[in-house]
Amino acid sequence: MNVDTAAQQVTALTARVDALTQLQDRIARSETMQGWLASHDLNAARRLWQDIEIEAGWEDALEAVLRERLNAIGLGDLAQAAPWLGDLPPGKMTVYTAAGDSAAPSAPFGLEPLAGYVRCKNAAAAGALADWLHQVYVVKDRREGLALRERLPAGALLVSGDGHVFTRHSVSFHAPDSELHGVLSRQREIESLTGQLAGEQATLASQRNELAAAETQFEQRKTALNELRFAVESQQQSLHESELAILKLSEQAQRITQRGEQIASELAEIGAQSGHERAQHDAAQTRISQFDRRRIELQGHQANTLEQYTAAETALEQQRLAAQQAERAAQESAFHLKTCANKIAEVENAINLIDVNVGSVKNGIAQHEQELGALDEAPLNAELEQVIAVRAQKEQALAAARDALEATETELRETEQERLTIEQNLNPIRERTGEVKLKEQEARLMEEQFAQQLAEAGANEQEVEAQLEKGKRSGALQADIVRLSGEIGALGAVNLAALEELDSSQQRKNYLDAQSLDLNQALTTLEDAIRRIDRETRERLQHTFDEVNGHFGRLFPSLFGGGQAKLVLSGEEILDSGVQVIAQPPGKKNSSIHLLSGGEKALTALSLVFALFQLNPAPFCLLDEVDAPLDDTNTERFCELVKKMSVNSQFLFISHNKITMELANQLIGVTMQEAGVSRVVAVDIEEAMKLAEEAA
Repeated sequence: MNVDTAAQQVTALTARVDALTQLQDRIARSETMQGWLASHDLNAARRLWQDIEIEAGWEDALEAVLRERLNAIGLGDLAQAAPWLGDLPPGKMTVYTAAGDSAAPSAPFGLEPLAGYVRCKNAAAAGALADWLHQVYVVKDRREGLALRERLPAGALLVSGDGHVFTRHSVSFHAPDSELHGVLSRQREIESLTGQLAGEQATLASQRNELAAAETQFEQRKTALNELRFAVESQQQSLHESELAILKLSEQAQRITQRGEQIASELAEIGAQSGHERAQHDAAQTRISQFDRRRIELQGHQANTLEQYTAAETALEQQRLAAQQAERAAQESAFHLKTCANKIAEVENAINLIDVNVGSVKNGIAQHEQELGALDEAPLNAELEQVIAVRAQKEQALAAARDALEATETELRETEQERLTIEQNLNPIRERTGEVKLKEQEARLMEEQFAQQLAEAGANEQEVEAQLEKGKRSGALQADIVRLSGEIGALGAVNLAALEELDSSQQRKNYLDAQSLDLNQALTTLEDAIRRIDRETRERLQHTFDEVNGHFGRLFPSLFGGGQAKLVLSGEEILDSGVQVIAQPPGKKNSSIHLLSGGEKALTALSLVFALFQLNPAPFCLLDEVDAPLDDTNTERFCELVKKMSVNSQFLFISHNKITMELANQLIGVTMQEAGVSRVVAVDIEEAMKLAEEAA
């Protein structure tokens, strides 16, 4: 038996017990006595049939003896009934008081007293019950009671199991004409069903516990599977990162080698250029020395001749200009030589730094190669294959269960459709059958009436048949019948078909009673289903409301840094009532949410939305500029809440707030550099941070 079947059985037993209990309560407090009992504070009083038990098979016997006293009310003192003498109850009512048990008289000629079959659950009723059952004895059947009645002492009586009462001078035949009929058997059935209901509820609770344990075990295995998947993904991610690091280090070592070769080439070029500059400087110094010697010779010959003075002066001026140019070239050569020396020093420093970096890179490569060699993938691969195989088995079992459930649901729908079709086709057949039965009954009654009329008239059926065979028309016979009927009517009307009509009406009534019983049972089943649906709906809605209210009460203070908030039902009936939001930020005693500012309303709405989201978290959540009305402080609290909730769900949000953008792991922007042309620009935050660190 599964949980749903046990729950249905418990619901059916509960409905049966409730129906019987309501019937017993309605018997205990009839409509005619309800007002009188309420005016004397007797509505809650226990009745006699609630405090006694009778052995099975003797219920009718006890009902026949006690009759309306079964519904008697126990009082502490009969003096309480004194005021009622002026205000009599509107119907039959019996009250009794607690008294000591009366001594049981000796039974005549071995008879068994009826009191021996009765057990009192309340000792207060024992005295009254002993008085009422005094000299009441039981017999097994009616014939024995009729045979033994003459031997009874005065005041004694016999009662059979089916309720017939025998005294010395009378016989009272029992019939269930009282509204108390069956109250004892119903009470026994209620107690039996209550015990059975307790057992079924215990079974249902056990099955629910087993189901909860199975679900917990399933969740644990699912969690373990997720952890193994996460571990495998972490190992794969670590391996991938190691491979990327090795690749980056290899590329960096290659770039360093290329840079070293380039620096060596530049050094060779700089050395060659420096030798060329030194040669030019030496040539310039040689020319300067030659020009100086030439100048001295020209100055010696200056006094010799005036004609040569002008030419010599001009030549001297030219030589001076050339000397200045040579000096300037020498200065430039010296400056260039100094610049080359500085470059050589910088290149040497860069070479030293590169050598240091190459050494560290080689050490890192060796360390990563050692870690990569020590990494054993075989256990992880074996565990991953085992987990994948278990997952495949679980998925196959789940698929098979789903297929079986779908097939069962399909078969159930087809069966229900066939049942509805059969019921729809059955109603016209029932109607036609009822009409045919009525016509057949009417014809049979008419036949019996005609036969009775012929018998009462003393007609000779053979002569009537002979006259009909001779060709006498039925109209003439009908005229004779009318004439004779008129004469009979003059004698006085006698309804000879009353008993037949009574039988017909009784059969019709039985048929209508059966239909009414079917309708009442269907109505009771429908009302029970409606009550069960309403009860389950209320329970689920109340559970959901309480859970959302709890999440709302926890999220609101975390967003506001204090305060309190809750959801309140605006009506007594949860299915029809509305929901009111009560929100009070720290330092405020507002009576309505309409008194909050725009940012406070936005935070309150976020708290309620996230409370509903936590009721059944989705894999991802999309937020569209929810932080627009928030200031920096509230935005930071909002970001902290999103960061906590992003552990189980992925958040995609549209925002223009810098604080919110800092929270994101990846930014995607939309730009329009050209009119009418939009472009998507994506930024990986982690990659950007790595580039910034490398640049630094």
